[in-house]
Amino acid sequence: MTSVSTSVVSRGRGGLADEVCKKIADDIAMGVFLPGERLDETNLATRFQVSRTPVREALKQLAITGLVANRPNRGSVVAEMTPVQLDQMFEVMGELEATCARHAALRMTEAERQRLCELHAQSRVAIQHQDADAYDAINRDLHTVIIQGCHNPVLIDMITGLRHKISSFRRTQFRNVARMSASYEEHAVIVEALMARDVVTCYREMRGHLLSARSAAAHVSPSWST
Repeated sequence: MTSVSTSVVSRGRGGLADEVCKKIADDIAMGVFLPGERLDETNLATRFQVSRTPVREALKQLAITGLVANRPNRGSVVAEMTPVQLDQMFEVMGELEATCARHAALRMTEAERQRLCELHAQSRVAIQHQDADAYDAINRDLHTVIIQGCHNPVLIDMITGLRHKISSFRRTQFRNVARMSASYEEHAVIVEALMARDVVTCYREMRGHLLSARSAAAHVSPSWST
């Protein structure tokens, strides 16, 4: 996986800000930047070899997700979040995604089911190439298909904000190649249950999958372990 300190390749302003946003979020998740630490725009621009403009836009995006807070006379700082609070967010996310999976088992369209199977197959290829970035992207798409498959706009809306807030912590787990394989096997059980319209297994396995993701992320980044 590319190091977070590697320079960002040239791209459009919006895409560059998104890339910087992801890298700052990853640094927070990995404990490079600690809760309460000031995020200096100039230092970040130097770190990622970009101008201050995409850094400023990235910090605004992170403030929306709740990973970054604005403090009087201090500017942007890493939000004051504890490992216990992160545990609680994963716990809630596990319950919400488990509920989505339960509903999706009965409500997904055939096109959605086919897409789910395609993504699951693609994730196996990413594992074979030990491509953590590709696996992470496919993983997010796979979970999105399941979430959208519940066909409950209220539930989907509840998940969206929390999902953005913990996405970087979920992504860190794939820095461990072995975790990708474990995640794939957990997905296999969930996908099979969805295809069989087994609501009980869908709920149980999705909830366990999110809790496993939290545990795996904590092993990769001990600063966020309880």
